[in-house]
Amino acid sequence: MIDVHIHAVPPNLPGVGSLSPLLREPPEVIAAQLRREMQTAGVTDVFAMGSWTNDDSDPLGITGTLAIAPFVPGLRPIGVMDPTRDSPEHFRQVETLLAAGAVVALKGYLGYLHFEPGHPNYRRYYELATRYRVPVMFHTGDTYSPEAKLRYAHPLGVDDVAVDHPDCRFLICHLGNPWMTDAAEVIYKNVNVWADLSGLMIGDDGYLASEEGREAAHELAQNIRKAIKYSERPNRFVYGTDWPLAPMTAYREFVRTCVPADNHEQIFLDNARLLFRLR
Repeated sequence: MIDVHIHAVPPNLPGVGSLSPLLREPPEVIAAQLRREMQTAGVTDVFAMGSWTNDDSDPLGITGTLAIAPFVPGLRPIGVMDPTRDSPEHFRQVETLLAAGAVVALKGYLGYLHFEPGHPNYRRYYELATRYRVPVMFHTGDTYSPEAKLRYAHPLGVDDVAVDHPDCRFLICHLGNPWMTDAAEVIYKNVNVWADLSGLMIGDDGYLASEEGREAAHELAQNIRKAIKYSERPNRFVYGTDWPLAPMTAYREFVRTCVPADNHEQIFLDNARLLFRLR
């Protein structure tokens, strides 16, 4: 099982905290908890978001993730695209990391950063992602920050860049929640667009098992099944949790109830192998 969307370090975004006290702990502590949850949930590979930073020595915000990776077999970093940085030197550093295979994908934080996907400052990232055959992921939908602007986080913006960059692969994180049908339409229309199912239920084991949690899960399951059916592309959905915002084992069971049984192997494993070009 591949979890394409976790956090091993604080995202460091405007108006957002650490997401969890755990992410402020030393790398060894974070790694130990992550390994335990992966083993219990049957997860073999996890892809971890980086931090938004203005540190010129860390152009993709992956230094913190790389400090944890040696302790967690199967952990690979995802680099953060920063549309506020557009110097030639910055992109030379980004290209060096991509050429070295340092990241498995690039991530844009729509809404948190007030730039639409089609903004010119993102274009060079898409060109490099295409050249080095890594997907571009976008936060879409609801945000964790009162400073975010939702119009930038709407999944319809991904349609613009999917059309303009047909050889680049794009992933809509969180299925655009609450705009799941709009996200499904973007996937239906564009063969180079995927979505992950991460972060749709947030809370600990107690909440997910509570009556309130079960009711929320039931409503979400209906919307997820509708989106998959509407898109007509179950081969374009991948599994993610948004850990540590949700426990891995309980979230796995939640997604299993949302996804038709015939598509479990695709969504939990095969689609991610295709999207991220894994052997």
